[in-house]
Amino acid sequence: MTGTAVRFVDVYVLRDTPAAPAILVLRRSNAGRSPGTWEAVHGAIEAGETAVQAALRELGEETGLAPERLYNASRVEIFYRHAQDEVALIPVFVALVARDAAVRVSAEHDVFEWLPPDAALARVTWPRMGRALEDTLALFGKGGGNWGGLLDDVLRVS
Repeated sequence: MTGTAVRFVDVYVLRDTPAAPAILVLRRSNAGRSPGTWEAVHGAIEAGETAVQAALRELGEETGLAPERLYNASRVEIFYRHAQDEVALIPVFVALVARDAAVRVSAEHDVFEWLPPDAALARVTWPRMGRALEDTLALFGKGGGNWGGLLDDVLRVS
C-alpha cells in the first residue's frame, strides 16, 4: 500500500537588493543525482529532526549560510517516490540572508548564482520548485526589510 511521509525540505534563499530580492539557485554537480539541474536548497529530514531543523542544517551544509530570518512559506510540495511507493511531503521554507553573505557550495553543487526573480523562475529545473518560488515571491518578493508583511507573525520561524 502506498504510504505518505514528510521526508524532505526545500529552502528558498533570498537576499535584499535595491530593486528586488535576489534568489539563490544551485547547480547539481556530476557527483550525485540529476547532474546539471538547477535547484533551491533541498534535502532529507534526518531521524529525530524536525523539518525546521532539517531546513537550517541543509542550508548550512549546502551553502555555508545562516539565515537572518527563516520563514514557513505556507506551502507543502508533493513528490511521488516510485521506488519506495511513497508520496513524500516537502515543507517549504524561505531563508533571508544578509546582502553580503558569502556562499560556499558543498560537493552536491558546483555553481551558484544570485538571480532576479524572473531569471530564477526560468532557471530552476523542477516544475514544483517553480511553483513554490512563485508563492515565495508573492509572499516575500517585496523585500525592503518588511519581508513577511502582514503575515510575519504567523510565518516567521526564527
